[in-house]
Amino acid sequence: MSSRPEDLVSMDDIAGQLVSSLGESGETLPSVDGVVAAARDIQEVLFPGFGRTRRLENDLAQVAECSELLTRIRSRLRIEIGRSLSHQVSLKLHGNDPPDADFLTRQFLRTLPELRQTLMTDVQAAFEGDPAARTNAEIVLCYPGIFAICIYRVAHQLHQLQIPYLPRILTEWAHRETGIDIHPAAQIGPSFFIDHGTGVVIGETCQIGTGVTLYQGVTLGAWSFPRDEDGNLIRGSKRHPTLEDGVTVYSNATILGGTTVIGAGSQIGSSVTLSNSVAPNTIVTIEKPSLRMREAG
Repeated sequence: MSSRPEDLVSMDDIAGQLVSSLGESGETLPSVDGVVAAARDIQEVLFPGFGRTRRLENDLAQVAECSELLTRIRSRLRIEIGRSLSHQVSLKLHGNDPPDADFLTRQFLRTLPELRQTLMTDVQAAFEGDPAARTNAEIVLCYPGIFAICIYRVAHQLHQLQIPYLPRILTEWAHRETGIDIHPAAQIGPSFFIDHGTGVVIGETCQIGTGVTLYQGVTLGAWSFPRDEDGNLIRGSKRHPTLEDGVTVYSNATILGGTTVIGAGSQIGSSVTLSNSVAPNTIVTIEKPSLRMREAG
């Protein structure tokens, strides 16, 4: 069978067309796999035994392995942070003198002891909030909410250091793994518990206090997206709600808007939609719907 002319195009021709069309995406970018590999090591440092398959016999062995993991994390993060910064420079978003990747990596690593303390308050909140939980270890190993919160808290620290790309890579990885979508810029206090978790969305400018509990399907979202006179989105404004200390939001509730404040100790019932603030210690529910039953057929 004779070849058609279109079959004779060489792989080099196709490759040349692809490369010439890359534009900015052809610049060096951080590796998603590399960032996730670093995150898995960070999880092991924060929750020793999370990914380990062998038992360590004594404290000295644990310290040695932790030190080895930290060295590997530093190496991986330094590479990925360096790539992120270089890409920002190529887009003229950073100037010609970007922050030092090694310095930022060391700054991040210094936050890990305090980060672990905060995460243990999250684990304890899950234990106290879920009667099905038997041990803290079960929560760490099995609960998608703790997985998502752990990765969020790591990503938030990177975001605070103004490291590009890596925070979103991490939280979107956790989103894919758990169905829980937490923007790394959200501000979330300790003792945070997400029960079940599937479908939870926490927007970029959310502010969440201490001891807050969310159930599955909760959306903390934006009411609208303001635009400037040219029709461009205005970025950086407060668009998402504030939940004060001790708030509980039950399944499939939706709370919208940057000026919406849910007062301390309030409870927002299942399937409620709110775009107005609520005073402290308020219970908000939908009136009980009536059921209609009839014979089938």
